Amino acid sequence: MLATRDVASDNGRITIRYKIIVNKTVSNTVAKHTPDEPDIFRKKMLGWYSKHRRTLPWRALPEQKPNPYHVWLSEIMLQQTTVQAVIPYFQKFITKWPTVFNLAEAPNEDVMSAWAGLGYYARARNLHKCARTIVEEYNGVFPNDQSTLKTLSGIGDYTSAAITSIAFDKPANVVDGNVERVMARYYAEETPTPQGKKNLKAHAQYYTENRSDHPGDYAQSLMDLGATICTPKSPVCSLCPINENCLGYKGGNPQQYPIKTSKKLRPQRYGYVYWVVDDQQKNLLIHKRSDKGLLGGMIGLPTSEWLEDKSKCEHLSIFNKREIVKSQKHITHIFTHFSLHLDIYLITNHQIKAPVNYRWYALQDIKEIGFPTVFDKVRKYLLK
Repeated sequence: MLATRDVASDNGRITIRYKIIVNKTVSNTVAKHTPDEPDIFRKKMLGWYSKHRRTLPWRALPEQKPNPYHVWLSEIMLQQTTVQAVIPYFQKFITKWPTVFNLAEAPNEDVMSAWAGLGYYARARNLHKCARTIVEEYNGVFPNDQSTLKTLSGIGDYTSAAITSIAFDKPANVVDGNVERVMARYYAEETPTPQGKKNLKAHAQYYTENRSDHPGDYAQSLMDLGATICTPKSPVCSLCPINENCLGYKGGNPQQYPIKTSKKLRPQRYGYVYWVVDDQQKNLLIHKRSDKGLLGGMIGLPTSEWLEDKSKCEHLSIFNKREIVKSQKHITHIFTHFSLHLDIYLITNHQIKAPVNYRWYALQDIKEIGFPTVFDKVRKYLLK
């Protein structure tokens, strides 16, 4: 006996045709995967969510109206970042800047410093720019339609959909990593990324289009299901409200979905980082980086260029090479697109005049400055 299968999809339904060969005679049987109709699917998800919803600092309680400022702020922070990492930053921001008016008025340097350690610093620059636009052009009121939201700095397809549905309870196809995983397993989507992502978005749209029954709660129900039940590893399928028609669950190996392509090797870059103090050991030289590029607008330690060819690394021209002492330590840091190796150099000199974008900062207060993680690694090592 030999069995092969052919998969066809039509408007959210999947038909699996098996050719079964027995004694060289071919017969055809058809097994249909008919997902729940949208009304039933959404009813299951909303019922589950009403009992198992997560309590998050930016999420409105059932009897509360969502705060668009909180929804927007959290969604920007959650881009490529875990909930647990975001919670303390969100709480810090709303304490320092309770409204979008407060955030818009804040100095850019303060916003970037408060963001330090959360990564993907372009988000912070766009966040501040967007806050100012909301105040200056919309009188502090967030637009409630997805197309207008997408015109604002830092807001793309996903974030605009999330704000539209969660903050304003309007239908929008909210597809984050959690939702992709749920749909990939429910449909046993075998197409790898990036085409697979388009298919998953289409599957999600099947349950979203023209549906006005609690859009915000429904969107968050799928997010919560992916975060707590349909997890990347060891999903708890027995507790899933939609497992009855889930092809991944029926197939016995839901963890294989979504199908991913093999990862490329991350490039390696090299450079020097400098710990420069005055001869009293009381002040440290810091550098405000250019607004453009990686870590743009952030305050950190002076560094050389970061190059792929280590032999081409050169010291900064503002330093006297005779005073540069190489330490026995280096640090490594993983960015999204490359791995960085920085050799640490020590300089003690009270005669250095801080050039443009450099300044001296009291060493005893350096912990409060809000270094990006790559520079905080150096600080922690040298101040042990």
